[in-house]
Amino acid sequence: MIYQAPIKDIQFALNELAELPAICGLPGYGECSVELVDAILEEGAKFAEGVLAPINKQGDQGAKWRDGEVSAAPGFKDAWQQYVESGWVGLRAPEAYGGQGMPALVATAAEEMWCSANLAFSLAPLLTLGAIEAIHHHASDELKSVYLPPMSSGAWTGTMNLTEPQAGSDLAQVRSKAMPQADGSYRVSGQKIFITWGEHDMADNIVHLVLARLPDAPAGVKGISLFIVPKFLVNADGSLGARNDVRCVSLEHKLGIHGSPTAVMSFGDQGGAIGYLVGEANKGLNYMFTMMNHARLGVGIEGLAVSERAYQKAVEYARDRVQSRAVGSPDPTGVAIIQHPDVRRMLLTMRAQVEAQRALALYTAAALDRAARHPVASEKARNQALANFLIPIVKGWNTEQANEITSLALQVHGGMGYIEETGVAQYYRDARITAIYEGTTGIQALDLIGRKTAGESGVTARALLEEAAGCAVKLRAAGLTSLADNLDEAVKQARRSVDFILATFAGQPQRAAAGSVPFLKLMGITLGGWQMARAALIAKAKQGEADVDQDFLNAKLATARFYGEHLLPQAGGLAAAIVEGADSVLEMDEAWF
Repeated sequence: MIYQAPIKDIQFALNELAELPAICGLPGYGECSVELVDAILEEGAKFAEGVLAPINKQGDQGAKWRDGEVSAAPGFKDAWQQYVESGWVGLRAPEAYGGQGMPALVATAAEEMWCSANLAFSLAPLLTLGAIEAIHHHASDELKSVYLPPMSSGAWTGTMNLTEPQAGSDLAQVRSKAMPQADGSYRVSGQKIFITWGEHDMADNIVHLVLARLPDAPAGVKGISLFIVPKFLVNADGSLGARNDVRCVSLEHKLGIHGSPTAVMSFGDQGGAIGYLVGEANKGLNYMFTMMNHARLGVGIEGLAVSERAYQKAVEYARDRVQSRAVGSPDPTGVAIIQHPDVRRMLLTMRAQVEAQRALALYTAAALDRAARHPVASEKARNQALANFLIPIVKGWNTEQANEITSLALQVHGGMGYIEETGVAQYYRDARITAIYEGTTGIQALDLIGRKTAGESGVTARALLEEAAGCAVKLRAAGLTSLADNLDEAVKQARRSVDFILATFAGQPQRAAAGSVPFLKLMGITLGGWQMARAALIAKAKQGEADVDQDFLNAKLATARFYGEHLLPQAGGLAAAIVEGADSVLEMDEAWF
């Protein structure tokens, strides 16, 4: 159950692929430097390895509900206090409200370690940060001054309350109500489900961001407003006052992430929970997307992180487990299973995808930073488009593959993997929710083909594929022919698929939608391959340099070649399903199922 933060891999992706030095040079990031980030990562690794990882397994016992109160899983409350005292909550929070104001790129790298070490625990700060983002961007100065300082310090946590029993992901069906009061507040009533860390005993207060409708609101998503509804009301001097009319009526019994309480929340059972409008009325869904964009990137990091943890566990087991003689050897002596070709194939499949996902996720986080801080307006806009396009891919591809990667980790263990005692089964169970959180893969894929591809006439998609094609030219010049050929072919298949989406989405949207998830996976595999190609070029250029770990570089090259020869060829099959397979999805009568 040992977790070792992959510091060298994270630093390589940060500095070489996501261009951390350039991000630190953006306006407003004056305190950021490569040296400071190295120190942050080193301390973060110690905390992840020494505090969070050791309580991951016991956290699987779960949080406990009793009479509306929730006790955190064993060890979590103490770990939260250490997390708060170390200042980790405020890493990306605004400096004006007590945070450290670090780039999203730096916070994203740190989040990987929290999620790998203890996925259930990491969801509390992830949701709190999302709530901070939404309040900071859209709430009044008065609300910011009340809520942001204690949230940035971790004294209070935050949640996102969207889903209702009848609504699911269709927020047009939200029924929760908010009645205006004479003093400018609102009385909020309704029920919300699937509220991550909606109730717990780790922090003094919980700040709920709640979607609800005003009495005169228009129907559908255009009539949704956003409200701050605290667990405890806040007095004028900032101290906590009376308990608000909001309570947890139950916790869900789940397949995994048992340490993270998933609450059913009831607002207004005794007359209405007091809430405060964020921004303007009827613009709540737009405001929530500020939170959701960062949350979706964060969930992509969760998929990557649990995959990294599962990979480490599988490698550890494969080195120790002696089983059968080496293939083709006359010596009957058993060998460690890491020597068996198929085990090596599984480990490399895991490793290659993790490296590609990390690189693409950090590249996306850097685009968010440039979109927020770049001094040139055209570059801000270009990077916002990049981030918008890449976030559904990072969220959807990373999490779909997390299910495969954690399954492979279990497979490497053989029958012992199916036994809870070994621990790898927990990663398999925990990973499953990530492809559902913050919009299922199907929702991410529809967003990708609609708003993010057809909606901008394929401009960003084609620009990214052009960069990947240019990288293939450089690979060939560097003698990395196999990777160049496979990247070239994947780019060709991706371009073919983009053309199909653009040709069909407006007139035949169901045909485009039939292949939307394969399209998301295809773009993930291809753009992940582009990042692996960039890594290979850098590793090749650094070979032979003094004071550089040559084994590390050789491993980068070997992993990139494997990615090219085993993963990039999947692009052809996915493109065939996208371009040629729509009719077979749609022609079957419902009664035949």
